[in-house]
Amino acid sequence: MLAQIKRMQILIIANKVPYPPKDGGSIATLTLARNFVRLGHEVHILAMNTSKHYFRLDKLPLELSRSIKFIGVDTPAPITVWGAFRNLLFSSKAYIAERFYTEAFRLKIVEILDENNYDIIQLEGSYMGMYMASIRAHSSAKVAMRAHNLEFEIWARTAQNSGIFKKFYFRNLSQRIKKLEKAQLNSYDALIPITERDAQILRQMGCKIPVHVTPTGTDIEESKIDQSRMDYPSLYHIGALDWPPNQEGLLWFLRKVWPLVLSEMPDLKFYVAGRNAPDHFKRLKTKNLVFLGEVDDAVDFINSKAVGVVPLLSGSGMRIKIVEGMALGKAQITTTIGAEGNPARDGHELMIADTPEAFTAKLLQLVQNRELFDQMGKNAFQFVQKEFDNTKITQSLIEFYQNL
Repeated sequence: MLAQIKRMQILIIANKVPYPPKDGGSIATLTLARNFVRLGHEVHILAMNTSKHYFRLDKLPLELSRSIKFIGVDTPAPITVWGAFRNLLFSSKAYIAERFYTEAFRLKIVEILDENNYDIIQLEGSYMGMYMASIRAHSSAKVAMRAHNLEFEIWARTAQNSGIFKKFYFRNLSQRIKKLEKAQLNSYDALIPITERDAQILRQMGCKIPVHVTPTGTDIEESKIDQSRMDYPSLYHIGALDWPPNQEGLLWFLRKVWPLVLSEMPDLKFYVAGRNAPDHFKRLKTKNLVFLGEVDDAVDFINSKAVGVVPLLSGSGMRIKIVEGMALGKAQITTTIGAEGNPARDGHELMIADTPEAFTAKLLQLVQNRELFDQMGKNAFQFVQKEFDNTKITQSLIEFYQNL
């Protein structure tokens, strides 16, 4: 069947430049784009170049800029307390979405669509769905929205763990986002959720268009497992530290779990890596916590440590950093929310726990039993080979697009 697939021209529209690929959203966007190219398709990426994630496109690696055409539009998209307050009082739209709609970006979409004849337009997230009217007016391409997560669910869950004022604000924000997502749901030609769970919820919300689940996988043949420098036992966490669910989960772990772990293993170290950490995070004074900030090479960092810790209490979609760790043969421990969208089994390919006591108990198993740690790492790698092979995932999506 693959031999019958024609070469397609694909436009990806995103609310940030997916380079460098150091957060889940960027990894998901760039990974799929690269695999489209590997399978013989032409890819353009039109992205907002926001102040928060600004990247000079002339600094892209040559292998990337030669294989994918990047078009950036400078878009401040600031988040301010005054902006949020004003939006709350004088608008019915979601503040976090509203800031991604600009006339400059709309005009660039129109310009590009008038100059090119695309087969597929892939929107990275529901916020890009706000441009559907202009897309339909200037292109006959099939339009798919790639749902990296359920955005409204992130804020609803964040509200549950917040104080009174933030609880009210985040609930209101969640409701506004859900209203936006439901209104757009059937305006596309297809939905591309990252997990089967998200697909089921989107159908419950009223989705009537074709759906194709497309997880973010890993390039198995490029996995660079190196146990020679591994510090066992040790713990690590790597992720975007400006993402509220990551901050919330780490603080829970450090306050509720870490003291229990240290009472049993007082010399154990916990290494935290990630970019854009707030100042209060950098100033944390916690025993045996080693805060590294952004690291030059995530693979080298993960290879040098033992057990991956992903203590999420909110969020949505799929945790790509867990899959990356599993692909490097690392045992991982997370919460039920952290494991959502990942069919790995508790106690076999992944450790899952939700209370401080249960989290501590399972974590101690991994750092006190080298045989168990090694076996879970092997199970994890074999599982990723079967379930998260990027080539197979991308081939399946291409066939789905052809059938549209």
